[in-house]
Amino acid sequence: MLEKLKYPIGKPLIPLKISEIQINEWISIIEEFPSKLEKLVIHLSNEQLDTVYRENGWTIRQVIHHCADSHLNSYIRFKLALTEDTPIIKAYYEERWAELFDSSAPIAASINLINALHVKWTYLLKGLNNSDLKKSFIHPETKKTISLAENICIYAWHCNHHYAHIYNLMERENWLN
Repeated sequence: MLEKLKYPIGKPLIPLKISEIQINEWISIIEEFPSKLEKLVIHLSNEQLDTVYRENGWTIRQVIHHCADSHLNSYIRFKLALTEDTPIIKAYYEERWAELFDSSAPIAASINLINALHVKWTYLLKGLNNSDLKKSFIHPETKKTISLAENICIYAWHCNHHYAHIYNLMERENWLN
């Protein structure tokens, strides 16, 4: 049960061969995420926003702020990979970021950031060619080389993953009305 609460849509599955159709589907998920997220959470009370989606998990508020932080980091990683030769990216402690004071801010701050960021990010993603999609970065913790095509997959999953955290909690608590 804990695994299902942690990974409500499962862990990311990156295909060995990534098609243009998949890239376009993933970009659409990233593009639509801000409006889907906002529609889901816009009417939640502060008490609801401060509810954890699972025991020892983050609150809905922290998840929303995490999405802004994570997606901003990802956007920068795309830019680094496009302008440098397989850079080693900067990792960060997302669990520590989620504990910082700004994670208690009104969600409008991160909803607005996610909206603006995703407009610019998807504009960039839609302009990538096959050569760009093969460009990559190295994650310093895993030492894995991640192509931009793979990272589009990972972040489409990330959008759906955190949306499911929030949606599933709201469904369990009967807050979807």
